[in-house]
Amino acid sequence: MTQTTVPVIFDLDGTLVDPAGGITDGIAAALAAEGLPVPPQDLLDAMIGPKLSDSLLSVAMVPAAKLDAVIRRYRQYYLATGIGQSRLYPGIKDVLEGFVAAGRPVAVATQKPEGLAQIVLRHHGIDALFQSIRGSADNESSTEGPVGKASIIAEALADLSTRHAVMVGDRAQDVAGAIANGLDCIGVAWGFAPDGELVDAGAVTVVDTTSGLVAAIERLEAIHTSAMSEVRNDGAV
Repeated sequence: MTQTTVPVIFDLDGTLVDPAGGITDGIAAALAAEGLPVPPQDLLDAMIGPKLSDSLLSVAMVPAAKLDAVIRRYRQYYLATGIGQSRLYPGIKDVLEGFVAAGRPVAVATQKPEGLAQIVLRHHGIDALFQSIRGSADNESSTEGPVGKASIIAEALADLSTRHAVMVGDRAQDVAGAIANGLDCIGVAWGFAPDGELVDAGAVTVVDTTSGLVAAIERLEAIHTSAMSEVRNDGAV
């Protein structure tokens, strides 16, 4: 990797992969199986992106004593059915393959459990494209491992051996995690953020096509390259 080839770190659900009901159907099924009320669809959609246990507690209002049982039922549904419902967003595979062919490193940073993220990416045939796949602890009740999107992004950066990268995501926590690591974040409009969420969170831009995404990344890379050049010139004076 050259100094001017800026890596890209992608969120997973809502950015690379459209869950297409696989997540929300699974949450609804798990809640119903535990005799708990199922939130309306807009609230179920809002649970895509943040850490599942946090969303179950704060959005679905799952009692803490029931949390592990709901997550267990959800994971069983997702592995058996939900992954098969998901699909790559149009053009995403071409973007990733183009970056890799051009020597641009790519990584994934998701709040989905890391092992499950690897399974999803393998299911869609794109896991080998990434130099790093980082997620939350596979045991979601564990206090070990990275906590929050900022920590997960930091692990991906460490794997890439760089402090400079561009984050791409569809929710406010992707933007916040990027900013916490000193990174710019490009928001994608095809995900699950309500109108205005990404801009309000501090995304440098929001794109609605994969061609727009590539163009935005190239613009940020040009800015980074120019800034690095100025630093080298100042140091040589």
